[in-house]
Amino acid sequence: MSASVVRRTQQERREETIGRILDATITALAGLGYTATTIGEVCRRSGMSSGGVFRHFPTRLDLMIAAADAVRERQFANFEAGLAALGDEHADISESLRVCLELLRTACRAPMNAAWYELLGAARTYPALREHLTPMAERYHAQIVDLGRSLPVAARFPADVFDTLLLSLVHMFDGEALASTVHPQPELEVRRIELMARMSALVTSDISSNNEQ
Repeated sequence: MSASVVRRTQQERREETIGRILDATITALAGLGYTATTIGEVCRRSGMSSGGVFRHFPTRLDLMIAAADAVRERQFANFEAGLAALGDEHADISESLRVCLELLRTACRAPMNAAWYELLGAARTYPALREHLTPMAERYHAQIVDLGRSLPVAARFPADVFDTLLLSLVHMFDGEALASTVHPQPELEVRRIELMARMSALVTSDISSNNEQ
């Protein structure tokens, strides 16, 4: 008796093709950089023809923007998967903050995030790319804040303080991830996590003291 063949729908085949193209684009950006991520390179990595790529992404710019958005979606999926390690709202504040910081660093150090850094760097000198990435970065940061506010530890901070602290930490780890490619400092990085956790915990203690006065 022959095995039954599961036929994919046209939509499923389309999504699989787009996913393969985006995978190739992201890995090329992360490994080769923005300029070297040509349509030809994406075709080579994805096994698609240039016509097949352009069928889904009319221009290289469209492909770059779609890759940036795919990185955003995948980063949030990965981050949410790691939130189970946080424990409940009654956990020690310093430990909760330390775990949050480790998750942030892991997200910034993820190989695919290098693609996002490449696009940000290129946007500095490519106006068309910058025009498209600017609103995307705004949404990205707003989404980071929304996700952060859902964490139990966020309730210990006033909203404006928490938002500022969270985005400052994200930018710090972004810079750390870039600098570590040429000057890794593992011992300093370990101390940085502990220091930031203690400093953030002190902020909550100061806020509590002020509220009690």
